[in-house]
Amino acid sequence: MTGWIIAFALAGLTLGGLLLLGRIPRSVREVSAAALLLGLAGYAWQGNPGLVGAPRKAAAADGQDFDEELAEKRRGLAERFGPAAQWMMLSDGLARQGKTKEAANVLLSALRDRPDDANLWLGLGNALVAHGDGMLSPGAQFAYRRALAIDPDGPAPRYFYGLALAQAGQLQAARDLWAPLAARAPADSDVRKELEANIARIDAMLAGETIRRP
Repeated sequence: MTGWIIAFALAGLTLGGLLLLGRIPRSVREVSAAALLLGLAGYAWQGNPGLVGAPRKAAAADGQDFDEELAEKRRGLAERFGPAAQWMMLSDGLARQGKTKEAANVLLSALRDRPDDANLWLGLGNALVAHGDGMLSPGAQFAYRRALAIDPDGPAPRYFYGLALAQAGQLQAARDLWAPLAARAPADSDVRKELEANIARIDAMLAGETIRRP
């Protein structure tokens, strides 16, 4: 209601100023009043007079969504040192601040100089998934596939691409990537235990889907 009061008050003041101070001719007074009414109509159509007139601040990006555990796992499976690792650290720093677009752009810049670096492609895939709030976009898929094509035997591309596929609901594709990786991992390693548990859950879910089909 307050919005309407302010809008009508401003319209009245404007019209009064035109009549008293502007001394507009009688012939254009109706046109001026019509213009003000059109402005009020536009406010009623596009505006929201019921909203409280309090200022709002955008929520500060504080990096609360950054997955430190996942980043540490990537560092354990992929390259920890060298040029690629330095770019990844810079990208992670931006992601911690909530600057997911900038985090992805940093890796794109690095790939211009090192287009055959599987770690950078993997990092780009992860960065694009983070920027899409967990969505596996075509760009992220392309980045993961490039990493996998460059380093087909490396554990990191298979692990993280499989993880993104599983989160996107593509369970069979995730299983196909994880099964060979789990078979090659040391028997007592945490990665193998995790992958075997994930594969078991996928198998149970796929079996349930099969049973539910007519």
